[in-house]
Amino acid sequence: MPSAVVSRRVSVAALRFGRLASMSVVAVLILVAGVWASWGDAQHVMLPKGREQGTVRVTRCGESRCSGSFASSSPGVGARSAVVLERSVAVRPGGLYAVVVKPGSDVAVRSGPAGVLFAWVPLGGALLLASVVVAGGLRRTRAAWVLAGSGVVLLTAAFVLV
Repeated sequence: MPSAVVSRRVSVAALRFGRLASMSVVAVLILVAGVWASWGDAQHVMLPKGREQGTVRVTRCGESRCSGSFASSSPGVGARSAVVLERSVAVRPGGLYAVVVKPGSDVAVRSGPAGVLFAWVPLGGALLLASVVVAGGLRRTRAAWVLAGSGVVLLTAAFVLV
């Protein structure tokens, strides 16, 4: 009989470790994916040194992108007839937006505080999703509340500033 009890304890401990390990991996992968998705635009906004900066006056918008004329504020760089800006609820035809142009392309991303927060929106969503995994899979409610609170603050700040 004692060997059955020991065997059961070992199997319960192994299952608990497996659950914690797998849910930890899932939570970390969600957060890494959020950072990865955000960094594509955030690097240009947060590290603008050496990149073309200026303003774009949006003239027309399609379903997913807007375009307009670009006036550079970088020294030694001329104006461009057209750059492309991702369409969001905050980009409207006729609007003037501060942007940074991605090197080697005509794609622009919003700059300034609004651009930084908008670039990190995917991370905000990943924080919210990871909080559910941490709360349910890892049963760490305090850590889950911290993750969820951080995600909500980031998304709310982006919504207010953009």
